[in-house]
Amino acid sequence: MLDKKFVRENPDLVKENIKKKFQDEKLPLVDEVIALDKEYRALKTQADELRSKVNKMSKQIGGLMAKGEKEEAEKVKTEVKQINTELEGLPAKEKELEEKINKIMMVIPQMIGDDVPIGEDDSKNVERERFGEPVVPDFEVPYHVDIMESLNGIDLDTARDKTSGNGFYYLRGDIARLHSAVLSYARDFMIDRGFTYYIPPYMIRSSVVTGVMSFAEMENMMYKIEGEDLYLIGTSEHSMIGKFIDTIIPEDELPKTMTSYSPCFRKEVGAHGIEERGVYRIHQFEKQEMVVVCKPEDSDYWYDQLWKNTVDFFRSLDIPVRTLVCCSGDLADLKVRSLDVEAWSPRQKKYFEVGSCSNLGDAQARRLNIKIQGKEKKDKYFAHTLNNTVVAPPRMLIAFLENNLQADGTVRVPEALRPYMGGKEKLERCKG
Repeated sequence: MLDKKFVRENPDLVKENIKKKFQDEKLPLVDEVIALDKEYRALKTQADELRSKVNKMSKQIGGLMAKGEKEEAEKVKTEVKQINTELEGLPAKEKELEEKINKIMMVIPQMIGDDVPIGEDDSKNVERERFGEPVVPDFEVPYHVDIMESLNGIDLDTARDKTSGNGFYYLRGDIARLHSAVLSYARDFMIDRGFTYYIPPYMIRSSVVTGVMSFAEMENMMYKIEGEDLYLIGTSEHSMIGKFIDTIIPEDELPKTMTSYSPCFRKEVGAHGIEERGVYRIHQFEKQEMVVVCKPEDSDYWYDQLWKNTVDFFRSLDIPVRTLVCCSGDLADLKVRSLDVEAWSPRQKKYFEVGSCSNLGDAQARRLNIKIQGKEKKDKYFAHTLNNTVVAPPRMLIAFLENNLQADGTVRVPEALRPYMGGKEKLERCKG
């Protein structure tokens, strides 16, 4: 959410930003906001002038009464009454205009960073760097569900046909243990890097939802709890940023560096849909997240630290990854810039997304009223917020299984993960 003053003073820049995001249908909104804001400020000025006039006249009445000029005082009282009648309707008009402006401002996208590549969709995203050598083994790598089934580690059919439908699953045995081990390792990995560990609420109010994400994301992602003002979270970022709603944070308490675990629930409405046989795009999964609240001048630094954490995590498990800079058309409306971390798939011989790092500037902070208290009492300004995925199994398990699969069908357990797997060095095929 942009500052109204910025839109008012820089309409051409805001329109150019909208064009860069290929959202030309939103261009008229800029002029609409400016017109409504002009009307709002004129109305506010009128109300302030009338209130000032009433205050002066009220003092005048006191003076006239003190002098015994009762008749003159009554005349002024009548005039004050007329002005107050005129004032009565103005606050409601101000509120109506303010709500209209805010509704439009929620749709106008955040200003993207100067370094964001311009492109209409994710096909124009730009590879930044590769970490680790992609390897294609000299044996066939099966589909990830086949690997899991060979280890007797997944039951999609029961979840789909009996309990829940497409997009759900049962994990069991060593695969279930691997799933939990990865999350436990991710938790400790981030704690060792100085992040505070959280387990947040898994449901949030609508006031938080509209503060942390765009309307399009909300419609396509969030599950609403019928009859209650609650939504199931799509990521723990939602709860963690919501934690600071209407908060003023002293400068010396920043940055807030947090890592949070949660289950995540997503409708996944859109072109991709839900996989009938697989765990890449599903309705329910678990995730370890990173969230930072910081001063504006520090957000670029933390952006780089966050995506590097994910790269380091995957490399510690011997999984080759690359970073992909998201182009303008692939950025959600609240994001200044975003970078995907993609893992290598030996089976597909290409990379696929396993995490997304985002700098949202002050967009969420403006919506949720998250401010920083400067050294001077009057020095208050909006914080910057950032988030990134540490790891999100079971999607991450696809990369793990494919990259650690051996020719004999066993799956190697990297050294870093062995303490979380009871010392196991490999996962073996299920016999029978």
